[in-house]
Amino acid sequence: MALPVTRTATPTTIRSRQFEVDNMVQRKGSEYAGLSVAIITPLRDNVLDVPRLREQVEFQIAAGTTCIVPVGTTGESPTLSHEEHERVISEVVQIAAGRVKVMAGTGSNSTAEAMHLTRWAKNEGADASLQVAPYYNKPTQEGFYQHFKAIAEDVGMPICVYNIPGRTGKNIEPETIARLAEIPNITMVKEATGSLDQCTQILNTTNLTVLSGDDSLTLPMMAVGAEGVISVAGNIIPRDIIEMVSAALAGDYGQARASHHRMFPLFRDMLGLSTNPIPVKTAMRLLGRDAGELRLPMTQLDDQQLEQLRRTLQSFGLLS
Repeated sequence: MALPVTRTATPTTIRSRQFEVDNMVQRKGSEYAGLSVAIITPLRDNVLDVPRLREQVEFQIAAGTTCIVPVGTTGESPTLSHEEHERVISEVVQIAAGRVKVMAGTGSNSTAEAMHLTRWAKNEGADASLQVAPYYNKPTQEGFYQHFKAIAEDVGMPICVYNIPGRTGKNIEPETIARLAEIPNITMVKEATGSLDQCTQILNTTNLTVLSGDDSLTLPMMAVGAEGVISVAGNIIPRDIIEMVSAALAGDYGQARASHHRMFPLFRDMLGLSTNPIPVKTAMRLLGRDAGELRLPMTQLDDQQLEQLRRTLQSFGLLS
């Protein structure tokens, strides 16, 4: 009597099946999978430099970026006036002209102010809103929930909750994010706690799309189910990051790991050099893409830091 043939799954088929299972789950906000870039705000003589802003948007569109994110922290939103903040959103939407998604940074530690900015963004034609956790006033978890709920119900557009306790002073706990996920138009989380456990818990308990808020953690987070990144380094190397993210989304983790390890020194040595956006604005200037000056309290790199940044860009092959 012939024995039944037992087929042993190879690592390749196991990965393929797991990839198929993972992709059967359609998450809210998955249309933002890939690379989103938190762009800088170019300033000239302390005024918005619209031609340079246009260059930033066109640069990202040409690279194939999924979404442009103006007036986040990288865009120096804390030091922009309300009028400047609104103008940057309007200009980016007009320049993008539907060729790329726009997720406008419209968060605040004032719920009323966040509502106002988000209404502006929606009326101007932005596709989504990035809502940072209220900073400085350190709400309770119930305060976080009521803040985001009020904005989402007031302005019916997709909202990405931005959790970055290193800047805001307090973590939005996964249980609170799970409550927020029940609100229909809260669709994404920009996860910048640095905790893979928190990222995993959000993925396990919600149907939100998770986007990395740290360039160096993008691949580890995608390995547990995140779908992309809202990147700072994407101002410099969008195509390289797209290559890594696309490989991970396709289940090709060999290629994704190779890309991650190649970019990691740049993430570490450029972005870790000083407070964002000081290094990235300086790097853009060194690479002939002048982003203009910084606005106080942001200040320029000192001579030693500047030389270190030059060496980092040279090591990556961006400067000769």
